[in-house]
Amino acid sequence: MKDKVNKICKVGCNVFINRQLIYNYPEQLFSDNGVMSIEHADFEGVERLALVTGGEICSTFDAPDLIKLGHCDLIEEIMIGEDKLIKFSGVKLGEACTIILRGATKQILDEADRSIHDALCVLTQTVKETKTVFGGGSSEMLMADAVSRLAARTPGKEAVAMEAYAKALRQLPSIMIDNAGYDTAQLISELRACHTQKKHTMGINMDEGKVDDMEVNGITESFQVKRQVVMSGSEAAEMILRVDDIVKAAPRPRGRDDRHC
Repeated sequence: MKDKVNKICKVGCNVFINRQLIYNYPEQLFSDNGVMSIEHADFEGVERLALVTGGEICSTFDAPDLIKLGHCDLIEEIMIGEDKLIKFSGVKLGEACTIILRGATKQILDEADRSIHDALCVLTQTVKETKTVFGGGSSEMLMADAVSRLAARTPGKEAVAMEAYAKALRQLPSIMIDNAGYDTAQLISELRACHTQKKHTMGINMDEGKVDDMEVNGITESFQVKRQVVMSGSEAAEMILRVDDIVKAAPRPRGRDDRHC
């Protein structure tokens, strides 16, 4: 054990993080050599820590020259609620950070976790595909206006389906307004009038509850995410419309249970 500790110290590190238990004797040896030891680190945490600090995970220390050390400016133990956490500040990969969610119940935390995950996924897709569209319901109203104008020029029953599709597109900003607690009928009518007048950058200002210019306010959304939302909703509706009959299996008959008689 002492030889192994000496090999680790020869690497030149001042902090040693181990995924397993570090007993009292090697911990004392580390302390004598001026090395702080951290034990019981979880596997995912070590993987991420190696990535953000620029180091590598090592299983043997026979070749100290081949070991790549990580770097950070400060390591400190902090308290969040009743839990103790070790915080690494000033890591080499400066863009990395930890998001801590706090809530009264598990349901609130799960909902916040899903919201954060969705937001990060949108940001990731926006980085890959940099095209954006105006938000606040302006893109949906623009699509609905284009579909309505095409339906007016289309003869036959197809025009009815196209009008229904345009109405469905207008439901997206309507739901957004409902969630904010504003007057849906008033704002949707104003927004529809603006788009009919070719003011296609107009959307809903959720802070003030009024129709406003999204270009001036700088409110944009990811083009790829918006396209995927419309395509997924259209495909789901098409699959439902194709269902012409539902066959249910008869429930299995259950016999009388006389075991407790």
